Amino acid sequence: MRRRIISVLVVLIAVVLLGKACIRRDTVELEKPKLRPKADVISNNYKQPSNFSSNGVDYLMSENPVGNFGGVIVLSTIGEGPKTFNPFNTKDNISSMMSEIMYDGLVTTQPITGEVVPKLAKSFEVYGSRYVVHLRKGIKWSDGKLITADDVVFTWKDIILAGFGNTSIRDSIIINGELPKVYKIDDYTVEFVTPQPFAPFLRMLASPIAPKHVFLPAVKKGKAYFDTFQSTNINPKDLVTSGAFRLKEYVPAQRVVYDRNPNYYEINKKEEKLPYLDRLVYLIVGDVNNEVLKFEGGELDVISLQGANVARFKEMEKHSDFTVYNIGPDTGTMYLSMNLNDRKDSNGKFYVDPKKQLWFGDLNFRRACDYAIDRKNMVLNIANGLGEPLFTPESLNSIFLNKNLKPYGRDINKAKELLRESGFYWDKKGHLRDRFGNHVEFDLYTNAGNTEREAIGVMVKQDLEDLGMKVNFKPIEFNSLVNKLVSTLDWDMVIMGLTGSPLEPNGGKNVWMSNGTLHMFNQRLEKDMNSKRLPWEKRIDYLYEQGALAVNFEERKKFYDEYQKIVYEQKPFIYIYSPIRIVAIRNKFKNIFPSSLGGVTHNIEEIFIGDDN
Repeated sequence: MRRRIISVLVVLIAVVLLGKACIRRDTVELEKPKLRPKADVISNNYKQPSNFSSNGVDYLMSENPVGNFGGVIVLSTIGEGPKTFNPFNTKDNISSMMSEIMYDGLVTTQPITGEVVPKLAKSFEVYGSRYVVHLRKGIKWSDGKLITADDVVFTWKDIILAGFGNTSIRDSIIINGELPKVYKIDDYTVEFVTPQPFAPFLRMLASPIAPKHVFLPAVKKGKAYFDTFQSTNINPKDLVTSGAFRLKEYVPAQRVVYDRNPNYYEINKKEEKLPYLDRLVYLIVGDVNNEVLKFEGGELDVISLQGANVARFKEMEKHSDFTVYNIGPDTGTMYLSMNLNDRKDSNGKFYVDPKKQLWFGDLNFRRACDYAIDRKNMVLNIANGLGEPLFTPESLNSIFLNKNLKPYGRDINKAKELLRESGFYWDKKGHLRDRFGNHVEFDLYTNAGNTEREAIGVMVKQDLEDLGMKVNFKPIEFNSLVNKLVSTLDWDMVIMGLTGSPLEPNGGKNVWMSNGTLHMFNQRLEKDMNSKRLPWEKRIDYLYEQGALAVNFEERKKFYDEYQKIVYEQKPFIYIYSPIRIVAIRNKFKNIFPSSLGGVTHNIEEIFIGDDN
């Protein structure tokens, strides 16, 4: 699953607790904190690892400064922690991150240029619809067994293509109803064949590879068993991995601890095996405020800063042991969405209240909500001015961004005009009513503990209530919210976010294809996958299919430009703003090359603690 929940920004907690905004739209614009040049200036010094063969083993060799071995880096994650350590079962961003630390793919994305580079693969060639991958010889799993073509073929044929676990990868590579095929050429050569040239496929080879000797018994027991395989209850000693770090300890709601994999295949210029650090620790913090306190108390080494904290941290930086980096626009998107579902359950009951179906299904209603939202005010007061309003599903730094879609400001009069066109009116008390006299009242959800979204929710509630709507804002636990969105379909409006790639829109296929697992605004349960699609949903399906099949960038961009235009006009998601990503890290860590694509720890295996610490 490539698009998932994005990181948080903070606003005064009192705003959230009071349930109404005490920051008004006439707030004086604050001066933005003065930041150093974007991290890309520093990242230009980063050198991509090279291939190096010795004694029959094809290593990756670090080209960056040789460092010291030992030490710990402590990071954090907000929420309740991972739900699984099986990289093929993950359905949330935290579980994906925690499991994928331990499992490498055949390729990866170069964190500075964005190009596809080898990882477990030593090299690869692309011949139209054929992808020939040459594996590194002699590299091993953490238990000492060799990583071979058998592991690659098993992973792709028996797990991914067979539909085990989370099927989002499989779903995103279906081409005209057909799946790619994978063949073993020899012990260290694998060939993938797509039904026709498919531009995104090479990046999909970054998907984790599983050790066949560990995962095969689970696959043989069937999909139900596989769904619970390698849960968070697993004994860390039973995990066999390929990444730089392997699981050492998991304490629910407290921490996840990894130690170095002694069989990792990257070395330094002295031919010493990396990683340098002995341990990688993620503290599970309840919320952003707790995270800030732990960083200030010295318990954390890295923190993503919220807009409201940036100025203070920049002042503290002068006399502290950390550096603050501006790593550019967030690669994810944040949005408000309405439930457009018009289907019934097995008892003939509508999943969504029929009167609400009429509201949410009305384009004028969705556009009115869009015009009522004060994005500029949110950027100023939640992101502290460190962000830009967003109007498209592609992030502001995406190479596929449709720049012809013009931004606009809040226009409450335009919003009211649109509502009148659809028969809405206001009673003597100023309450908005539909043409049948129903008072417009609905629930607005987001995930509790995410203070950025809670703050946005408070301001969205205020903005929509300026139209006479009654908005019941309800932050709830994340897993409960996900269940509403994709299982029970019992929700009205939601504020959520999705991760993304500025280099490849096809990662959003499971969001935008009408049968996608994250097609949240009009989710289809398995029994109603053949239900009627809206005309513009059909068009987006077509555009996504054709955009992936086109090979030339300019040809592809035409398809993705049009899908953005449809979303811009139809408003299934109402995009809010794109924050600037600000990260602080302790100065004791060396080989730090922050980048907008990779953050500050993209080369975790090369990071070390300097001699002066």
